[in-house]
Amino acid sequence: MAADAELLIDRRRLRRRLSLWRVLGIGGLIVAVGALGYRVRTGAEGGFAVQPQIARISVSGFIAGSEATAKLMKRVSDADAVKAVIVSINSPGGTTTGSEEIFRNLRALAAKKPIVAFVDGTAASGAYITAIAADHIVARETSLVGSIGVLFQYPDVSGLLDKVGVKVESVKSSPLKAEPSGFTPTSPEARAALASVVSDTYAWFKGLVAERRGMDPGQLATVSDGRVFSGRQSVPLKLVDELGSERQAVAWLESARGVTKDLPVKDWKPRSESDFSLWSAAGIGADLLGLEGLASRLRTVGAEAQAARGGLLALWRPEP
Repeated sequence: MAADAELLIDRRRLRRRLSLWRVLGIGGLIVAVGALGYRVRTGAEGGFAVQPQIARISVSGFIAGSEATAKLMKRVSDADAVKAVIVSINSPGGTTTGSEEIFRNLRALAAKKPIVAFVDGTAASGAYITAIAADHIVARETSLVGSIGVLFQYPDVSGLLDKVGVKVESVKSSPLKAEPSGFTPTSPEARAALASVVSDTYAWFKGLVAERRGMDPGQLATVSDGRVFSGRQSVPLKLVDELGSERQAVAWLESARGVTKDLPVKDWKPRSESDFSLWSAAGIGADLLGLEGLASRLRTVGAEAQAARGGLLALWRPEP
C-alpha cells in the first residue's frame, strides 16, 4: 500500500511538471508567432523589415527636433526592404532648429532612397522646410502651403508688474545680456539685435526655398511674404509640383524613380522617448477620458512651451 501511495504521488508530481511545461511552451509559441506576425505586417521595427515596401514617415504637430526621429530616418535608410519613402506632412511648423534637423536628415536619407512629400493638410513654415527636402511634392487641392517666414515672440509683462507693485532687478555683464527679458520694455538696441537674427534666419529659409524649388528672385519674393497658399494656388507658384492624394505620390515614385509598382506602403514610427512633463501627463489624462482632441492640443502646447526656450520659430499660427 505504501508503494502504491508513493507511486501515485510521483505521478501527480510528473503531471504537474508536464502541465507547467505545456503552459510555458504554448505561451512561448504564442509570443513568437505574434512577434513574427507583427514583424511581417509592419516591417517597421528594429530594422527587421523583410517585405519590399515603401516607408511612410509622418510629420505632424509641432516640430521641435527629436533624437528618436533622427534614429527613425537612419533605420529607414539602412533597411534594404525599403525601396522608397513618402513623407506625409500635416503640421504648422515649429522651431527653426527642429525644422532644419528634419531637413538635413531627410536629405541624407534621400541620398539612399527616393523621397516624395505628400501634404495631407498643412505644410507651413517649418513643415514646408520639411517638404522641400523631398524631390517631389504632392498636395491636396485644399491643403495649406507656405508661410515662409521666421518669428520671435516673447511676452512683455512689465505693465502688469507695475500695476501689482513688483519690480524685477538684474545685474548684467552687458546691456544686451538676457534680452528680451519680458520684465522690462525692450530697448531699441535689443530689438535691433533680435531683428538681425530674425533677418539672417529668414534669408537662410528663403535661400533654401530658392535652391530646392528652383525659383528666381521674383518668384521667391511672391511667395515669401509669410502668407499661406492653397494647394491649387501652390502649383503655378512652384511651391508644390502636383495636386492629388498619396496615390499620386506613389505613382510619381513608380514613374520617375523606377520603384516597383504596387509595393505596400508601411508606416514607420519613432520609438518612444522618455519625455514626461505636466503637459504630457495632462494629455494622458485626456486620452483616458476619451478626449483625443484635447489630448493632442495639450501635448502641442507642452511642446511649444518646451521649444519656446530654444529660440526662433518657423510656425504658422493665425492670431486669435
